[in-house]
Order: sequence, then structure tokens, then C-alpha cells
Amino acid sequence: MDLTRYINTFGHAMHQRYGQKVHKVSINAAFTCPNRDGTKGIGGCTFCNNSSFNPNAKAALAVCEQVAAGKRIIRKRTGARKYLAYFQAYTNTYAEVSALKSLYDQALAIPDVIGLSIGTRPDCVPDKVLDLLASYRDRGFEVWLELGLQSTSDKVLRRVNRGHGFGEYVDAIQRVQQRNLQYCTHLIAGLPGESVNATANSARQVVEMGSTGLKLHPLHIVKGTQMAREWKHGEVTPMTLDEYVQVVANIVTEAPPELIFHRLTGTANKQLLLAPDWTEYKWKVLNSIYLELARRDPPQGTVLQVFAGSDTQQITSVNI
Repeated sequence: MDLTRYINTFGHAMHQRYGQKVHKVSINAAFTCPNRDGTKGIGGCTFCNNSSFNPNAKAALAVCEQVAAGKRIIRKRTGARKYLAYFQAYTNTYAEVSALKSLYDQALAIPDVIGLSIGTRPDCVPDKVLDLLASYRDRGFEVWLELGLQSTSDKVLRRVNRGHGFGEYVDAIQRVQQRNLQYCTHLIAGLPGESVNATANSARQVVEMGSTGLKLHPLHIVKGTQMAREWKHGEVTPMTLDEYVQVVANIVTEAPPELIFHRLTGTANKQLLLAPDWTEYKWKVLNSIYLELARRDPPQGTVLQVFAGSDTQQITSVNI
């Protein structure tokens, strides 16, 4: 299975830039979130249990120790020798700039770390933080800002207690683009209140607006969340594997070739996962996407999609 035959994946894009494999190393820097600490809300998004997707969610190790442990695993698994420090858990721009700089500098001082990938929310990227990230880019580091949007629908964002709307995303990317920073937009397929094809519509919007990367993720219903309680009461119905595969294939074939896909699916901690059960099997999902793209046989960017007005756009890329 060679997804790069059909998709501009993150791994492929980095290999083209650096001539070798480049892999993200996840870091938990003990941040919190304005939707948890009372600034905007308490309890967070209804789907969120950070332990379900971040392997270091409970870690208290220093940044250098977390990176060293991650490097050992990645070298054995993929052979990669260059890395991006991926600040993943919760909101990784939610602190004073001086504190952020200290953490980011620690990561970039580690041998073979060639850049940063910073996971955050659209409402937590003040200009001073963007200027800091641009300064690293200007020094030659690979820098990605990963914006967790999840949906372009304000109604859906309110439904999952996201704590921000689409307007905050629009404001954030305007300021990101002013600094020519690379940014990846996260979208979750299967959120309650959205149709099966809603994620494809969200992808069209953010790509039209200039997103340089996409990260796609099926909804996971995991223990310890409000959504788990809603699911148990029949208020949430997860997508089927086939529905998810069709949505992803539609997004990929409409995407422009320069768009980078950082992720096509995601798995949850199987001890926490309640539904849908197919999300436990990453390679089964990826293989199903590959087979669907092979059946259609259009590489990324070959199918044009007409968006609002007379503009014609496309979508592209994955992080595998």
C-alpha cells in the first residue's frame, strides 16, 4: 500500500524537502486549555479525553526526556533520523510568550530536531506567539502551527462545547498568513449535528482560505467524556467505516496537489475507546482509503471542485 501514489502525505512532503525521513515526536508540556480552566468553560469539549490520543498525556518528564524516548521508538519503527518536536497535548500556545520560548528552545536544542509542530486552538494564537514562531522559521527551522478547528459550523462547535466559533479561526489564519507561516487545520468527521458529508464541506472552506495542511480524524467516543454519556443514551451515532472512507476519498480527490495531509485517520487508546470500534485499527482504515482511491484512480488534485462564486479549488496531503 503506497498512499503517496494518490496523496501528498506529510512524510512524503518532508522527504522531498530534506532528502530523508522526518517524523513528529509528541511532547506533553503540561499545558491546559481555556475551555477547561474556566477562562471560557469548564470540562472542555464534549469529545475530549486527552489521554485517548496523546500517549504522554500523564507524563511529567522534561522535554528532552520525552523527545529522547520518542526518538528511540521512532528510529526502531520507521528509521527516521530527523524530527519535529510536536507539542500535542491540550493548548500549546496557552502561556506567556517567555514560557513558550523556553519550552520551544529546549526542544530545538536537541540534536536532530529540525523544527516544531505546535498544536493549539484558533482563539489562542496572539500576535506575540505568531511572531515567535515566525522567528524560528526565519532561523531555518521547519515550523507548523496546527489549528484545531474540527468544523466550520458554529452550530456544531456550540453543540460540542468547543468554546470558539469559526470567526476566531478566520481571524487567526489572517494573522498567520500575514507572517507566511505554515498551518495545518484539524477537522473531525462524524460530530453530532453534522451530515455525513459535512467534513468535506469544511475541508473545502479551509482549503479555499489557504490552509497549507489538513489533518482528518474520525470522531472517537471515549470513556470519561460528556459525549460518552450522550452516546450511551442514543444521542450520538458514530460514522461507519465506509462513510468515513468515502468522505476522506472525496476530500483527497478534490484537493490541490500542494496541500499536505498530516493525517488521514486517528486511533484512540483501546482501553478508553467505546465507539466506533473500527477506529482501533489504523491500518485497516488506511488500507480501505487506499483501496477506494485505487478504485477511483484519481491522484490528489485531479478532480476539480467548484466552490463559492466562480473560484475553482482542490485539496491535498496526509501525515503518515
